Order: sequence, then structure tokens, then C-alpha cells
Amino acid sequence: MKLLDIGEVAEATGLRVSALRYYEEKGLIEALGRKGLRRQYGPEVLQQLALVALGRQAGFSLDEIGGMFGAGGAPALPRAELKTRAAAMRDQARQLEALAQMLGHVADCPEPNHLDCPKFQQLLKLATRAQRRAT
Repeated sequence: MKLLDIGEVAEATGLRVSALRYYEEKGLIEALGRKGLRRQYGPEVLQQLALVALGRQAGFSLDEIGGMFGAGGAPALPRAELKTRAAAMRDQARQLEALAQMLGHVADCPEPNHLDCPKFQQLLKLATRAQRRAT
């Protein structure tokens, strides 16, 4: 098995070497040895780092992501939590789509004052309702 130098891992993932050291400190990845002063990793570290990146994009903290790694770094995914996060992301996507529609309308609205536009007023009411639901 060919080990990857910390610099190779950084280049392959786009992460800084300092981030890799931090991830190792947090227990997210593990160096298999050293060559001189440079850490060496197994090729599976690239997949582990891809899982970390995916977890970060989904809004999980590094501690939460660390809790998802089982023995040997294999994922032990909390499916109920993943479903909850997925539902929250869908809700956020709907809110962002409504906001995008509002901004698009504001940009194209023929009214000189947007507050005089009935459609803009309707969109403001929808945004207020969405805000109330979020709190």
C-alpha cells in the first residue's frame, strides 16, 4: 500500500496542511506514520476527507462528523438525523426560491415604487409568514 504524504493529501483535497493536522487532532483522520517530520496517510484518507466535506456542506459540526465515523473510519451514519437535516435543507431551499422570485420581481417590476406593487406586497406577506414559521 502506497502511503500519501501530507502534502499530497493537501494537494488532492484542496485543504491546507494545517487543516489536515487539525482534523487529525479531532480524530477525523489518522496518520499511519511519518517520513521524517511529514505525516503519512493511507489512501483511504481521501474518502474520509470527502465524507468530512460532505458532512460540512450538510451543516454538521466536526464533532458531529467525528461521531459518525465508526471503527476504522467507516461511516456509522445516524439515519434519523440525516433525514431531519435533509428536510431542513428542503425547507431552506423553498425559502431561497421564494426569495429569488422576490428579487427577480423587484428587478423587473414596472412600478416606480416597489411598495406600490401588489405582487411585491404579496411576496412580502409570504416572507413574513415564512419568518414566523422559522422562529
